[in-house]
Amino acid sequence: MTSPPSARPARSVRGSDSVGHSRAEAAYDRARRVIAGGVSSDARRSTGTPLFVDHAAGAELWDVDGNRLIDYVLGQGPNLLGHAAPIVAEAVSRQVTRGVAYAAQHELEAAVAERICRMVPCAELVRFNSVGSEAVHGAIRLARGHTGKSKIIKFEGNYHGWLDPVLYSVHPDLALAGDAAHPAAVGGTLGLPSAGAADLIILPYNDLAAVADAFADSDDIAAVIMEPLLCNTGCIAPLPGYLEGIREITSRHGALLIFDEIISGFRVAPGGAQQLYGVTPDLATFGKAMAGGMQVSALAGSRRVMDTISDGTVAHAGTFNSHPVAMAAADATLAQLEEQADVLYPAIDERGRTLMDGLRAAARRHGVPMLVDGPGPVFQTCITDQPAVTDYRTFARCDRAAMARLHELLLTDGINIVPRGLWFLSTEHTTAQIEETLQIADTALAAL
Repeated sequence: MTSPPSARPARSVRGSDSVGHSRAEAAYDRARRVIAGGVSSDARRSTGTPLFVDHAAGAELWDVDGNRLIDYVLGQGPNLLGHAAPIVAEAVSRQVTRGVAYAAQHELEAAVAERICRMVPCAELVRFNSVGSEAVHGAIRLARGHTGKSKIIKFEGNYHGWLDPVLYSVHPDLALAGDAAHPAAVGGTLGLPSAGAADLIILPYNDLAAVADAFADSDDIAAVIMEPLLCNTGCIAPLPGYLEGIREITSRHGALLIFDEIISGFRVAPGGAQQLYGVTPDLATFGKAMAGGMQVSALAGSRRVMDTISDGTVAHAGTFNSHPVAMAAADATLAQLEEQADVLYPAIDERGRTLMDGLRAAARRHGVPMLVDGPGPVFQTCITDQPAVTDYRTFARCDRAAMARLHELLLTDGINIVPRGLWFLSTEHTTAQIEETLQIADTALAAL
């Protein structure tokens, strides 16, 4: 049994500079002098001093002030095998001595593509990029080029990267979002092109009738793009028949179905959410968990569609595509996931569900109205009196201020989760760490 939370050091200051600042505060002061906003991604913004990490291993990380954290962020999902996984570190180290960037083909990229084609139901051909936003951008371009149509259906609450064509209606202000049945396209930032949403059709998630109506109103729809498991908004599962219905509608109208599996791919099952739910799209994008933390993404799909890239009809390029070091990491990671799937996935699912059940029980004990939803390897906690969260609008009605407070309480006592309430599990989370987490969560929920 692990020590009770009170016996563990909180994330209070343990190291300081000459003027009494914590090392994190000093690091943040330094960063703000030379980095816009003091952070390199808006996802890392904080109302106070952001987390500055010194090192990480397995399911734990240590901040620059020496505080240990059990980590359920895992780099926003990539570290499915845990931080600094030995097989990934060894593969990367070997490749670095053989060359970092070639601007030429190498054998590792074919090996990784072969693994993806074996593991992923939709994958017959693959192209690689560096980050998820690029893969999504390639998928949308390919859909338009392949079909000759221009409109893209995107769902409210779905996030498909930060590039201009899709940065709409992710977490919009409901005052601007319009009617729930016919959402307005709300830009996610200033600086988007004035006509950027002209070729987007924004629909509510988990509403099959809305998809059918959109196709009845337009014969210019190239594709439907969606997170099959809505990880970026409440880890919302598709309702029974929803994915199957969209698959039938897109096929009937000659449009493509694109699954954005940047988060769910290789995490919820060896073949991603499409394997978990038994629905095969035309195209899918992958990233995050496929390379043990190295930056790589993939666009995969049917030969019929991907051959529009093969023959040069649709352009796809990039200096760092199939980067040798990233491919080495992907090969090592996917080999582990493919060859040990029967052991790894049931174990991570079981630990995730144990943690979910324990959080539900703690919330009930302390009278906190908390929903805990997800498949196990990734899940969401929401503070709400609602019986279920099924789309963006119901997610937006959750008490996000209370969730932010819970995140703060957990972080103070050594538990790191995504601030909006998303939890990622790794193969390296142990039973003892789950028990320790539940003890700390019990104290946090009592305080909440």
